[in-house]
Amino acid sequence: MSIVSDLRTTGVADVLVVLRLDESATKTSVQVPASVARHFIQVDNSRDAEILRLLRSRQRIVESGAEATTSAVHLGAGKASSKPVRFFPHLGLALGTVDREGLKGLRQEKAVAKIVAAPELRLIRPVARAAATAPTATYSWGLKRLKVDVLREQHRLTGKGVLIGHLDTGVDGAHPALKGAIAEFAFFDALGNLRPGAPTADSDDHGTHTAGTIAGRAVGGVQFGVAPEAKLASAAVIEGGKVIARILAGMDWAVGKKVRILSMSLGLIGTAETFRTLTKILRAKGVLPVFAVGNEGPGSSRYPGNYPEALSVGAIDGNDDVADFSSSQQFVRRDDPIVPDLVAPGVEVVSCAPGGGYQSMDGTSMATPHIAGLAALLMQAEPSATVDQIEAAIFQSCQRGSMRPERANRGCPDGVAALNALRSMAAPAASAAVGKKRAHRKLA
Repeated sequence: MSIVSDLRTTGVADVLVVLRLDESATKTSVQVPASVARHFIQVDNSRDAEILRLLRSRQRIVESGAEATTSAVHLGAGKASSKPVRFFPHLGLALGTVDREGLKGLRQEKAVAKIVAAPELRLIRPVARAAATAPTATYSWGLKRLKVDVLREQHRLTGKGVLIGHLDTGVDGAHPALKGAIAEFAFFDALGNLRPGAPTADSDDHGTHTAGTIAGRAVGGVQFGVAPEAKLASAAVIEGGKVIARILAGMDWAVGKKVRILSMSLGLIGTAETFRTLTKILRAKGVLPVFAVGNEGPGSSRYPGNYPEALSVGAIDGNDDVADFSSSQQFVRRDDPIVPDLVAPGVEVVSCAPGGGYQSMDGTSMATPHIAGLAALLMQAEPSATVDQIEAAIFQSCQRGSMRPERANRGCPDGVAALNALRSMAAPAASAAVGKKRAHRKLA
């Protein structure tokens, strides 16, 4: 839906406002400027209002001592509150509801750089999942395919010192393979409010699985985490409630924690540009956005993964075949015309399951954390490298083999080749070349 169509059908629209704020303002202010805030309204019969009533009802149940329902736990049963507008200072964004007069007023404000319709993102759910025993091979097939075993044993790269943002359904921090991996955890309720003191937990199983692939510690000598000494800033932001508010709150929180990589296995089918501004902001903040492309097969993709500014990831199996579910799409644009940017192991990926067990899953959601972990290894090797340089090194290392370019684009990365490419880059020259044209994002 567009802002115009929303206003035409309901009289109100949820909008995302990009603000013109200097760097000092984003560090010191926690409120949207009053001149901008006055144009937003609170609607009593809106979805937000109904969610707030639900949260307050759940809170009364908790306070009465009754057993909390699953929805109360998953959506948050803390001190629920709602505001006409939410401000995300680290991103320089405001989110709220406007009517026609409010939209007109926002367009006249000097502090407003851009107004777009607020999207609603969704989890990219695995296409297959099965219970699994603990891995038995020393290194999982995915780590071997990316040559992580060589990076680990010959170059001593483990991701140590790198903080990775992980926005998902949460994470079971008590899992044996994740103990010590979670540096920060945040739970955002159904309206995107931070719930202080929330336990490190997973409202599903998706987040624990993706976290294990990024940074799972060795259990009994078995390795399936790409960067086992990296740390995660993990936030529960999906699913349920006002998803865009939860995700924006999680992203703002992660950027505030100074993450260097953001791994997100979520998105919406289509090509809407409404979230592209946010992906650009992440890069400007020095954060590498690693997003899943989707599980709907050829001729489809999900945003924000299909934006040129995102590092989008598709899935391959153990035979180096692109998984039939892995999305791919070609766009009429000069830069980055084909998505995904590359492919990675995403079939029969064994990782953590909540409660201390293990689970096998298939999906681009499983491929994405492999690349986030690989980026962390490269950042450990060259801490001063920019996100563009890290991405360029990964791209240069990709090998397509017999995979079709329209499905695999550049192919699958070779971790050792990526490390060599990164180390061969002269930092000043590489920065100038990448910043000037981003030519490495074009399909050869």
